[in-house]
Amino acid sequence: MNLLTLRENYLKQRIMLCFNGPISRSLIEEIGNALRNYLNTQEAAPSSAMDVFSVYIEMTQNIRHYAGRQGYDDEQATATVAVARDDEGHYLVSAGNLVELEDGKALVETVENLAGLDAVELKKAYKQQLRRPREEEHSGAGLGLLDMARKSTRPLQASIEPLPSGRGFFSLTATI
Repeated sequence: MNLLTLRENYLKQRIMLCFNGPISRSLIEEIGNALRNYLNTQEAAPSSAMDVFSVYIEMTQNIRHYAGRQGYDDEQATATVAVARDDEGHYLVSAGNLVELEDGKALVETVENLAGLDAVELKKAYKQQLRRPREEEHSGAGLGLLDMARKSTRPLQASIEPLPSGRGFFSLTATI
């Protein structure tokens, strides 16, 4: 492994923070603290910093909970998380993980449907989801996904890459 090449790629892509591996509750918290501290040193607007932090937490907790529900072992229950800046100064919060292929396809479809909604429609959908019983949360767009879509300055982007194992690698990016 060539760390210099890795570092140069991170700098070229403006990646401020990156993690790849098994994700635990304590690790989510530690990386979150590091992210918050980094955003403070970069003098990010407080509202942007809070949105970046909350989207990071939502994404990583979703990955952790999904892996737990699927009964994935440590090797399968890994996450790839990156926070970067684009050319316009927006923060890109991205996370990816192994999923059952059909779950990933359904999630991509949900994200694509959310992309067609404007701010008023997202707020309405969020309020409707708030009123639903909790056990219905896993059917359709959950509160967390709707909240990320509302915080994002551009539509959420999602993809699923089929893997030889029959599973897929799901990726989600929010732009703050």
